[in-house]
Amino acid sequence: MSIDLSLDYFSLFGLPSQFRVNEMALDRAWHALQTKVHPDRHAPESHGTMQGALRVNEAYTALKTPVTRARYLLELAGMGPEAINGNVVAPEYLFEQLEWREAVEEARKANDVDALEQLALRLQTQKDGIVAQLAEQLDDRRDLEAAADSVRRLMFLDKLRLGIDNALAALDN
Repeated sequence: MSIDLSLDYFSLFGLPSQFRVNEMALDRAWHALQTKVHPDRHAPESHGTMQGALRVNEAYTALKTPVTRARYLLELAGMGPEAINGNVVAPEYLFEQLEWREAVEEARKANDVDALEQLALRLQTQKDGIVAQLAEQLDDRRDLEAAADSVRRLMFLDKLRLGIDNALAALDN
């Protein structure tokens, strides 16, 4: 195994350190690295290959989704988890969160699959907008504070999506 496990995740995969990632290139690089470090290709006692496989999978997981990729870029730029996860959000955004939660809860209580699916579509549209903002904030303007706020919003929407998915699953049973 001849990969430098001390490299940042982007360098490990031979990708530029930016939010906009060529997902096909990421997938190809992951598969190529997996063939190099997979423990099944090496002696069972080879601890380094296990570490390599873990590092490659950890890097891939971090870069695969927009929210984890943005968080990682912010960490590379020196922002700690407390700055990224901070609770400082605009009051209007807190109100918007409350409205989303109430809408999901009302649809769930009413067993309204159509309403839940419509909420999921609206949510995806909002997420897509935030992902586009993150690309601009991180790659174009290097506005880390705005990007951290967008990450917090995206984390909330991901949590909300999980709530919608759980409500839909409960209605299917």
